Amino acid sequence: MHITVVGSGYVGLVAGACFADMGHQVFLVDNDEQKLAALNAGVVPIHEKFLPELLQRHRGHRLSFSSDLQSAVEASSAVFIAVGTPPTEQGQADLSYVESVARSIPAAINSYKVIVEKSTVPVYTSEWIQKILRRNAAAPDSFDVASNPEFLREGTAVTDFLYPDRILVGADSERCASVLRDIYAPLTNGSYYKRSDAIPQPDKAHIPPPLIITSTKSAELIKHACNAFLAMKISFINAVASVCESVGANVQEVCQGIGTDSRIGPRFMNPGIGYGGSCFPKDLMAFRAVARECGYEFRLLDEVMRINEDQRHRFLRKVHNALWTLRGKRLGVLGLAFKGGTDDVRESPAISLVKTLLQEGCQITAYDPAANARAREILNSSVEFASDAYAAARNADALLILTEWEEFATLDLDRLQKELKYPIVIDGRNLFDPDTMSARGFTYYSVGRPAVTPDGLPLEAGISSKKASNS
Repeated sequence: MHITVVGSGYVGLVAGACFADMGHQVFLVDNDEQKLAALNAGVVPIHEKFLPELLQRHRGHRLSFSSDLQSAVEASSAVFIAVGTPPTEQGQADLSYVESVARSIPAAINSYKVIVEKSTVPVYTSEWIQKILRRNAAAPDSFDVASNPEFLREGTAVTDFLYPDRILVGADSERCASVLRDIYAPLTNGSYYKRSDAIPQPDKAHIPPPLIITSTKSAELIKHACNAFLAMKISFINAVASVCESVGANVQEVCQGIGTDSRIGPRFMNPGIGYGGSCFPKDLMAFRAVARECGYEFRLLDEVMRINEDQRHRFLRKVHNALWTLRGKRLGVLGLAFKGGTDDVRESPAISLVKTLLQEGCQITAYDPAANARAREILNSSVEFASDAYAAARNADALLILTEWEEFATLDLDRLQKELKYPIVIDGRNLFDPDTMSARGFTYYSVGRPAVTPDGLPLEAGISSKKASNS
């Protein structure tokens, strides 16, 4: 099938590449000529596993990049709108980019088209798209509007797309639903998974994935509700971690006890410095705004966001507890992306913490396996960027772990201990076992677990032991 994807950002680029890998002819349309030139030249603008392989495989064949929306729409049966929906100052989703695309489509409708919301949008957006299409002279029987939310995790977006837990389609007519069924048939009938060149199957994949058909309004609401619920789980376990710290319990033991309950499950039960990224913060604000417009005050979302913000303040208190005063202290920072597996620093709690530490007079040397370049654009020359984790730790008063990259969890602890000025690690992602860190000579702070010191010494002695040996 011929498909147009409008928007070559994170969602659009992944969707376009994956649709092409499923066997469709895809036109990826964007009005940014510089970005299109880079894509046509083989540049991959985001760090995403398997994406470079798919772009290399299909660019110029099943996947073409263009700024000509009209020609692409004319040649396609379905048009996926995957443009940005950033938050306004009031917290609502800015749908001006969606509206702009919708206004441009009617002139290119030469046969029945399905216009698909792929961006994360609030409920009623599908109705507004229909209104815009009709206002711009699209015949009512020449199109349908569908909602097909994405449930992609940055870092695993390609496998999430091709091996989804479910495929959600919001369609208000059988004709519309039929087009979406055909588009996803290579996944739902299992034919994609039989190919020798299919992207490797992740653990616990649903094969074939279920296709869920709902109304467009339900589909729009499901996306926001899912993200709100996942953010709530993160904030909940972070709140539990705070209680654990107060009473001396171990939050990982608590997580195991909670997560083995089949009604709850273990996913998104990892305490840390809070959620970030381009989805959860803006989607929670948008969902809350929609609820208010409908006359419901969704106070639970207010508390989810408050706990998330408080988690960063609690981490800063750990840094103060470990070092007392911060002015002039040299800190090593591991991780700048909002999560492991991506170079995305949008709404990154790590970046937020680094900015606060800089304001308190710290000198920071940071390292991220993928996000150094993007973080440099934000932090400029105020931070020194290291080439690896050991260089970031070198001669630092303490090492802060802010992103859960796998390579950080496998560091050579003996080498790390030698690089640091003082053997202090403040772990915002709970990557290490406290007993192991104590045995290796570290004073180790984590989230929701008691702080440990070398050889079981009291905390003050643990902090000062290496300083004394160096003097």
